[in-house]
Amino acid sequence: MIVRVLLVEDQVALSKALRQGLEEEGFAVDTALDGEEADVKASGTNYDVVVLDIMLPKIDGLTLLKKWRAAGVKSHILMLTAKGSLGDKITGLDTGADDYMAKPFELEELLARIRALVRRGHQQKDPIIRIHDLSLDTAARTAERAGQKIHLTPREYALLEFLAFHRGAVVTRTMIWEHLYDEYDENTSNVVDVYIRYLRNKIDKGFENPLILTRWGEGYMLRGEDDKGATTPSTPNLAPIVKTKK
Repeated sequence: MIVRVLLVEDQVALSKALRQGLEEEGFAVDTALDGEEADVKASGTNYDVVVLDIMLPKIDGLTLLKKWRAAGVKSHILMLTAKGSLGDKITGLDTGADDYMAKPFELEELLARIRALVRRGHQQKDPIIRIHDLSLDTAARTAERAGQKIHLTPREYALLEFLAFHRGAVVTRTMIWEHLYDEYDENTSNVVDVYIRYLRNKIDKGFENPLILTRWGEGYMLRGEDDKGATTPSTPNLAPIVKTKK
């Protein structure tokens, strides 16, 4: 799924391992090794999920959590900490955390909890998303159309799921860019259009009714249940997006 994650963990080895695991799941991951760096990034970027350690240099996790919630930060926040007593969990949740995991933990559980938080944010309790004859299994990260399995790369699947979560609504190229790529990615220019074309070749080719639509001058959308209009599926010639380094 296209999920922009901020991983705040001061243990370098653990941070690298978690980042690798999250990226292999298809998430776009930014990292911070202390509270000050985390504060700058969380205040300037709309993350879907923040994985936040409590014991951090410079600014501790609970202080950050209080500050962000007071400032109106809407990101789902999963506390990840060695402090696993019931009292610590209650404090974290009452301060504004959405979930809480104690170390040590299994990566598979962390991934499952992040996926659950994302579904909650989109009011999608069922892990299966069904749109017309298209179905996505957000747990297995697979897609089918009219009963035919569709092979997608992790990034293609991430883009399709992002469109599915916003089905029936236009998403701009900038919105897609901000969720598809993290601070370490070097891709620029028309990469969003390229991946839209890849998806169309796999999702719509050979079917009478295209599901991936273009709104000229606005962006793209996945046809909702009530969309009956014939919106052109061709890719518009829009100015390229140039990514600036953070």
